[in-house]
Amino acid sequence: MVSTDRLLAFAAMSFLLIVVPGPSVLFVIGRALAQGRRAALTTVAGNTLGAYVLVVAVALGVGAVVERSVLVFTALKFLGAAYLVYLGVKAVRQRGSLHAAFAGDAPAHGSLRTLWEGFAVGVANPKTIVFFAAVLPQFVDRDQGHVTAQMLLLGLVFNVIAVACDSVWGLVAATTRSWFARSPRRLALIGGAGGFTMIGLGLTVAVSGRKD
Repeated sequence: MVSTDRLLAFAAMSFLLIVVPGPSVLFVIGRALAQGRRAALTTVAGNTLGAYVLVVAVALGVGAVVERSVLVFTALKFLGAAYLVYLGVKAVRQRGSLHAAFAGDAPAHGSLRTLWEGFAVGVANPKTIVFFAAVLPQFVDRDQGHVTAQMLLLGLVFNVIAVACDSVWGLVAATTRSWFARSPRRLALIGGAGGFTMIGLGLTVAVSGRKD
């Protein structure tokens, strides 16, 4: 299996990647500000599931195809970008309904739907795709055998770190949400800001990444 040295080195590199806010973190923050702690943590769970699907894909060899194929990589990137823009536009259009949600006058955003949205963002995160496809295999000790199991273990380490870091981001953002709850205008502003942030994030994802 994976040696302790390799495991610690991979954990350190994973932490450096995760601690810098990317698409998943910004999406979690947006959900926390717009819908609160529960939605934020559900989004984190969805992101984690999506990221682990990428791990499984890399372990089974799909990651090499994504890394080598400009077409596949670009398709995944634009799919994720389009989904972020869609969610951002939706958040902007519904920004006036946030106060009703606080007051209990609006239907709750279902946990399964929130989980799915987080999953979609996590599985289409270009930063994570590239990391798993290009970096994760480098920490596998092929002489030890069980290559697939080693990749799955390394991916699990990445996701444990991601859950911890992303949850902290979400909880901190959710804590500031109470201040906005005192004013419908503040809620509308934060809802619009969160929506525009997601739109901007989607556009950033669309123009970022490999150029070959």
